Amino acid sequence: MGSIWEYANPKKFIATVDRVLPFVAGLAVLSLVVGLIWGFFFTPEDYRQGSTVKIIYLHVPSALMAINAWMMMLVASLVWLIRRHHVSALAARAAAPVGAVMTVIALLTGAIWGQPMWGTWWAWDPRLTSFLILFLFYLGYIALWAAIENDDTAADLTSVLCIVGSVFAVLSRYAVNFWNQGLHQGASLSLDKEENVADVFYHPLLVCIAGFILLFIALVLLRTRTEIRARRTRALLARERMT
Repeated sequence: MGSIWEYANPKKFIATVDRVLPFVAGLAVLSLVVGLIWGFFFTPEDYRQGSTVKIIYLHVPSALMAINAWMMMLVASLVWLIRRHHVSALAARAAAPVGAVMTVIALLTGAIWGQPMWGTWWAWDPRLTSFLILFLFYLGYIALWAAIENDDTAADLTSVLCIVGSVFAVLSRYAVNFWNQGLHQGASLSLDKEENVADVFYHPLLVCIAGFILLFIALVLLRTRTEIRARRTRALLARERMT
């Protein structure tokens, strides 16, 4: 069995993506269709929250992916800083817009869910605040890549930014554990079965989470392949200008 570092070779990475992307994308679509239809149309209303609870099938998976997308970017950035593999830097760059969109979905669905529950669209709750700051880090990360022409310099600086922003990714995940005050409820998924949502909501939620994970993987693979090809094109154009 070959080493994982073989995929740092852009040609091998692209060849692998060409093979696996259709399957990952197909599974993502299937999981999302099944999970969302199951959740929105075949689960009962909650005895306290009514039909509003069904937004959980969008809010929880998107919030989960918003945080884990940044953690994936952190790992890819560390690989770049330590081993200087361009594919890892480009994968981190490719993941940022996807993570930012996930964060927006989580913030919007959280506001829609929170308004009838809390009586307000927004509160400076520890988790909500750290999530908003995480979104600003996403925007800063994307803007920094766009502002620097040299790809290696951009990768270095964005990697440092990613390390700093990881603090807020962790806070977004564990804020309700660090601070007892705040409007935000506890985790919907937990190793403690008593803290989980009821099984009737739990199982379709797992399918939706699987769909969001697969969608994230598919989009990152697609965007990373595009970034590699764009880097090649820029390199060829620069070589032509020098000749």
